[in-house]
Amino acid sequence: MNHRHLHTHRLPGLVLRSHEFQLPLDYADPDRGEITVYAREVVAAGHEDKELPWLLFLQGGPGFGAPRPLENQGWLKRALAEFRVLLLDQRGTGLSSPATAQTLARLATAREQADYLRHFRADAIVRDAEAIRRMLVGEDRPWSVLGQSFGGFCAVHYLSAAAEGLREVLITGGLPPLERPPDHVYRATYRRVLEMNRRYYDRYPEDVARVQEIVAHLQREEVRLPTGDRLPPRRFQQLGIAFGSSTGFEEVHYLLEQAFVAGRQGRELSYPFLRGVENAQSFDTNPIYAILHEAIYCQHQASRWSAQRVRREFPDFEPAAGRPVYFTGEMVYPWMFEEYGALRPLREAAEILAGYEGWPQLYDVATLRANRVPCAAVIYYDDMYVEREFSEETARQIRGMRIWVTNEYQHNGLRADGERILERLLAMARGG
Repeated sequence: MNHRHLHTHRLPGLVLRSHEFQLPLDYADPDRGEITVYAREVVAAGHEDKELPWLLFLQGGPGFGAPRPLENQGWLKRALAEFRVLLLDQRGTGLSSPATAQTLARLATAREQADYLRHFRADAIVRDAEAIRRMLVGEDRPWSVLGQSFGGFCAVHYLSAAAEGLREVLITGGLPPLERPPDHVYRATYRRVLEMNRRYYDRYPEDVARVQEIVAHLQREEVRLPTGDRLPPRRFQQLGIAFGSSTGFEEVHYLLEQAFVAGRQGRELSYPFLRGVENAQSFDTNPIYAILHEAIYCQHQASRWSAQRVRREFPDFEPAAGRPVYFTGEMVYPWMFEEYGALRPLREAAEILAGYEGWPQLYDVATLRANRVPCAAVIYYDDMYVEREFSEETARQIRGMRIWVTNEYQHNGLRADGERILERLLAMARGG
């Protein structure tokens, strides 16, 4: 394992330092080789030489790189008032040995790809974080952690596995179910998504007919997206992933407004609409999300395409004449690895991982019940991605966890009002 500093850049009010770490792919078998893990240190201008405590930010996902700072605002502004912040590109994302169809093509077989990808869950991410903390911060200096969504899942594993490295833990919309299987998660999530669909159509009742017309068109015609991928109704329905954001209803509604134009053959779907559908879907650009999303809930069990199986219990999602078409959420389905062209090369690896039963335990409930690290979490009352009742259940299992349950925000609260949310969580964790 080693570390090197790459570059230093300055933006108005910010100093950014890039770091690169060489870390084991498999901590249990270091001889399997190393991966590169990238992290960006951010400090307020004028504070770069000060002795400051560290705050590690763990991004949501899985499969998304850390945010790229553009200016000193939001939660980052509050954090930089007292911290040196580390934005970690979790392994396989951003500049950290990215795991994509292109890079995984270097492995000869689907089995090798699957064996490689087994090392990209929260447990390995936390091992990376601990290795980085020791190299960058110091063996005996704990740091604070802020975990957003899946980053919160990682933070709870951190509490289970390496609490000695933690000064305090702050979680936004990311308290995971500790022992519930994936099927429980998706049953709860489908119910939430149905409710968000109903709210959407209450706000935009004219979209009932508009969506029905789009789906009828897609059933009748073979429509191709700009990438060349076919757009069937079920892929169109995945636009509902946006409904968990405070601006998601508007993003979908404004996209639907421009769905049709008068073309050579009459009424047809517009290029801006089709391009907008592509831009709204990141499963192919962030394949870890598609391949490992269900695995983040697995402990000594296989997911076996849980979302696909559980969907059969919710027939309202199947388009039918005479009723509204309901959008789906962040569920991942096996058909995506055929219909998303960029995911197609990973289809066999995804099948192997969907059937994999060897996922290790992520959360040690006994350790969490004895926790001594100050913790605070915001739980979003109507969260479409992380079930509130399961989060509250988990909070009761973590000794000293203080929670703020609110319907002021959706899942993107940290992005929408981060300065206020981080201020309150810090106060809660510190006894305020």
